[in-house]
Amino acid sequence: MRLGDLLVQEHIITDDQLSQALSEQRNSGKKLGRTLIDLSCITEEQLLKFLSQQLNIPFLDISKRSISPAVVGLLPEVQARRYRALVVEDQGESALVAMSDPADLQAMDTLEGLLAPKRINIAVVTENQLLDAFDNLYRRTEEIAEIAGKLEEEYAADELFDLANLTDADSDNETTVVKLLQSIFEDAVQMRASDIHIEPGENALRIRQRIDGQLHENVLPEVNIAAALVLRLKLMAGLDISEKRLPQDGRFHMEIKGHKIDVRMSTMPIYHGESVVMRLLDQSAGLLTLNETGMPPEMLARIRRQIKRPHGMLLVTGPTGSGKTTTLYGVLSELNTADRKIITVEDPVEYQLPRINQVQVNHKIGLDFSNVLRTTLRQDPDIIMVGEMRDQETVEIGLRGALTGHFVLSTLHTNDAVTSALRLLDMGAAAYLVASALRVIIAQRLVRRVCQNCANPYTLSAQDKVWLSTVSKLDFSNATFRTGSGCQSCNGSGYRGRIGVFEILELDEPMIEAMRSGNPQEFTNAAYNSPNFTPLADSALDYLAQGMTTIEEVAKLVEDVSDDTLVIGEGA
Repeated sequence: MRLGDLLVQEHIITDDQLSQALSEQRNSGKKLGRTLIDLSCITEEQLLKFLSQQLNIPFLDISKRSISPAVVGLLPEVQARRYRALVVEDQGESALVAMSDPADLQAMDTLEGLLAPKRINIAVVTENQLLDAFDNLYRRTEEIAEIAGKLEEEYAADELFDLANLTDADSDNETTVVKLLQSIFEDAVQMRASDIHIEPGENALRIRQRIDGQLHENVLPEVNIAAALVLRLKLMAGLDISEKRLPQDGRFHMEIKGHKIDVRMSTMPIYHGESVVMRLLDQSAGLLTLNETGMPPEMLARIRRQIKRPHGMLLVTGPTGSGKTTTLYGVLSELNTADRKIITVEDPVEYQLPRINQVQVNHKIGLDFSNVLRTTLRQDPDIIMVGEMRDQETVEIGLRGALTGHFVLSTLHTNDAVTSALRLLDMGAAAYLVASALRVIIAQRLVRRVCQNCANPYTLSAQDKVWLSTVSKLDFSNATFRTGSGCQSCNGSGYRGRIGVFEILELDEPMIEAMRSGNPQEFTNAAYNSPNFTPLADSALDYLAQGMTTIEEVAKLVEDVSDDTLVIGEGA
C-alpha cells in the first residue's frame, strides 16, 4: 500500500487530510511525508516512528549518542548532507546508517556504493537531529591539516616565499592561505568558539579554540606556514605587516555560514614568531536581554528597580571573560528608550546599538576614558556607560557624574561585589564620593552548563560530600545532582553552553555609613550581614543542587572567590 493509504488505515491522518496533502503535493513537488508535516497533519517524529515499524528498522535518538568522528568520516560530508544520512556505528562488515527518509531507495543505492564493501543497515532519525549532528561531527580538522600540508609543499617548492606574491590575491599561495583561514574560521563558528589562538612553536603550529571557556587544541606539524597566516590576518585587520617586533591590535568583519562575525585581533611577538589571538563576536546572534543572562527572577527584579533611579552608579565586576559586557549591554537595552540620551565610552565598541552614542577610545591620540568622560558630561546625557574604571581620574569623574543627575554604568576587574566598593577607595576615590554615588554592584562568573542531551543523575562520592560540608552549611538532601556523559551535541565534553552566576550588593544605610567613615572592615561586615546579600558561591551551589552544573565547575568558582576557611550559607 502507498504511504498515504497506510496512514489513513492506521487512523494517523484522515481522508480529508490525505486529499489536502495530495493536492498540495502536486503544486509543490515535495514528497508526501514532508507535505503532511508542513501541513501539520502529522509530526516528523510520528511519521518516522510509523515508518520504522512498517519497515522493521530502528528509530534512533542520536542526540544522546556519543558518535566517533572516525565512524562519521566513513561517509564524506558532501554526500552525508546531500542524502541526509549519517554513519553512527561501524559494525565490522556492515555500518549502521541513520537516515531521515528511509524510503529513498535511490539514496540507499548510492550509500551502498560509497560504503562498499561494507553492507548498510538503515535506522531512522529526525532531520533536525541529523542537521545538528552534521554541524557538530563534521569538524574541519582534517581539512585544515590537508590545506596546511598543501601550503607547506608550495613554500617548500619555492624555498623562500615572496611577501609581494603572498599579498597578491591571484597567487597560488594566497589562495591556499585564504582557504586555510576560511576552514579555521568555519570550524570555530561551527563549534561556537569565542576565541581562536594561533601559536607557532619550535616544531608545531598550535591552533586552539576557546569553547565554553575551555581551550581545545589542534596541532599542525607545518610550523613554517605560521608567518603566512599571520601576514594574511594582518592585511585583513589593516595592521603593519613589516612590524614583527611589537604587539599590534586590529579588527575586521567577515560573514561565515550566514553569521556576521566581528573579529578583534591581537598579535604579540614570541620566541618562534608571532602569536595571534582573535575574539569572535557574532553580531547576527543579537544581544542578550537581561532575561537571557540566566539571572534569577528575584535578582532581576532588584536590578530593574535600581536602574529606574534617575542618578547613581551601577558597577558590574568580575575577571576577564566573566560576561560583564553582556550584562551591561542587557541593562542598556532595557534603558534604551526615545526619552533618554545614552552615551557610552568603550574600548573597544563590541556591539553597535541603535539610538545610543558610542565612543571608541583611542589612546594614541589622547582620546582616553577620562578625556572622553569630561566631554560626555557636557553632552546632556541621562545615562553614561564607561567601559572600565581604570584610574583615579576616571573613577572620580564617573562618581561626580553620578552625583549630578546622571545614571552611570561601568565595570571593574575584582573578585566579588564587596571588594569592588573597597577597590574604588584603593584607587584614590574619596570615601564620601563613593558612599554618596554608588548604588549597586553586580559580581558575576560563568560556569559550564551540563549538556541537556546526555545529562544523567550523579551520586556524590565521599570526597564530594566532605568538600561540600567544608564550604557550605546549606541542605543538599533534596538536591538533584547531574553530570553529562558526553555526546555529539556537546562534542563529548558533557557540557554545552554556560550560565551566569551572580551576586548583587545593594548599598544600605549601615554600608553607606561604614563607607563614609572609610572603615573597610565595618563595610565588609555590614555587607555580609545584609539580609538581601547572597554570595557568589551560594548562587553557584544553588545551580549545583538544581543539576544545572557540576561539582567540578562549582569547586573552581568557590576556590576563586573564597578563602580556604570561609564557610558559606549562614551569613559568613
